[in-house]
Amino acid sequence: MPVAAGAYRPASPAETDEIVRRIEQGLKDGAVSVGAGFPYTPGATRDELLAVFRAAARASTPVHVHIRQGVDGLKEALALAEEARASLHVVHINSAGYEETPAMLQLIAAARQRGQDVTTEAYPYDAGMTQIESATVQDPYTHERADRVGEIEWPPTGERLNAESFARYSKIGGPVVLHRNTEAMVALAIASPLTMIGSDAYWLNGTGHPRTTGTYSRVLGRYVRETHALTLMDAIRKMTLMPAARLEARVPAMKRKGRIAVGADADLTIFDPARVLDRSTYRQPSLAPAGIEYVLVNGVAVVSRGRAVDGVTPGVAVRAAVRH
Repeated sequence: MPVAAGAYRPASPAETDEIVRRIEQGLKDGAVSVGAGFPYTPGATRDELLAVFRAAARASTPVHVHIRQGVDGLKEALALAEEARASLHVVHINSAGYEETPAMLQLIAAARQRGQDVTTEAYPYDAGMTQIESATVQDPYTHERADRVGEIEWPPTGERLNAESFARYSKIGGPVVLHRNTEAMVALAIASPLTMIGSDAYWLNGTGHPRTTGTYSRVLGRYVRETHALTLMDAIRKMTLMPAARLEARVPAMKRKGRIAVGADADLTIFDPARVLDRSTYRQPSLAPAGIEYVLVNGVAVVSRGRAVDGVTPGVAVRAAVRH
């Protein structure tokens, strides 16, 4: 994560040129797309961000952006993408929107209706996770949300922070859980026809978020079977075909993913819709889900009878074409 000057100082023209050069090189090397986290670099100027969008546009690849907070943050990203004529993917709108999620989904729908290439996704949890030392935590909880620092959980102990512990753990650094969202906003985002399902998986040195192992089983168990927020077919489409379709213009292999068809890759999950459910928690984030019996990658079982199979590595890296 950028910290200190890397987060709070604008890039010089030479540094912006170097950022663009590295992006362009990565894309030539087969990178899937361009990712950006605007809240992590509050010092970045609009010109700097626009240069990133323009680099992506030249390569005909979407920019996947963790936008700045709320409606204003979404408007900023939409405007940058429109000016650069770049495609935009708004990552995990549920944790960028919070109570503004309904208005943000309306903005995305309106932009799509105007012909702008913009998509989004959500994960099915009302708490997020990121580094405590990052600007996206330090800025709000030092200023406008200082009185709500108890929303932050320190994973090794499970404690909710106060002013003293926030200052102490900020010096140590490491991942924290942010209990900021509501179930109502998460359910709204998950059910929207605009959203794909993404895990935003997070795992660092044994500390992680339950979404890493529980995202898809939670959608199938909670939002399909229990609350009926989604049909089974809609949930599967959000997890498979929609993400593959978003990437297939740049990554030709994605035309063989996310669907069952002759010639498609044999990547299959076999689950029991009556039992599937996430088991991972914020205290035990690596528990395997219930009800997922088999997972096949390239036709090889990596999960069999509900248990991970050791020693098999049939996966192939997802890459765009290499151009030099």
